[in-house]
Amino acid sequence: MRFQRLNDEVLVATEPLVWIGEEEIAELKTLAAANLRRRIRICAHSEPKDRLHEMLIVHVEGAYIRPHKHLGKSESVHVIEGEADAVFFDDAGTPEKVLALGPYGSARRLYYRLDEPVYHTLLVNSEFFVMHEVTNGPFWREETVFAPWAPAEADGQACERFRLELSRLARGARR
Repeated sequence: MRFQRLNDEVLVATEPLVWIGEEEIAELKTLAAANLRRRIRICAHSEPKDRLHEMLIVHVEGAYIRPHKHLGKSESVHVIEGEADAVFFDDAGTPEKVLALGPYGSARRLYYRLDEPVYHTLLVNSEFFVMHEVTNGPFWREETVFAPWAPAEADGQACERFRLELSRLARGARR
């Protein structure tokens, strides 16, 4: 790959022309499956300070994505492969909307854009979920706020209970 590995979850483009095809996605799936948190991303932008952030992200089924919101950011997601439920919450942690996500031809939503700081997460419903995400930069960790009512990733058992209960609720509320 034409990417520099920053850590087990992040690869960054090393050339000004970035392309990703089936071969790269297959490699990302292998890396994500071997990753402790069951995810990986390629950043097509080269620096955290860039004004536009484009990422190709792979999540493995069972990955826990702690509900979070982004301050002062927009985010759009375009599904490439797999299925997931995007769950959007009120500030108290009540799920307000569930979007069934999937690729074109799946009868699910293939795209969403979120323009406000709303808590959200993904529940992966297929072996792999591959998406293209775009947001505005620069990236500052403190602009991502994790939901205080959702378990921290350090408590694996609590995360799994939360994810399973949320999956049960989401099945009944999909749009």
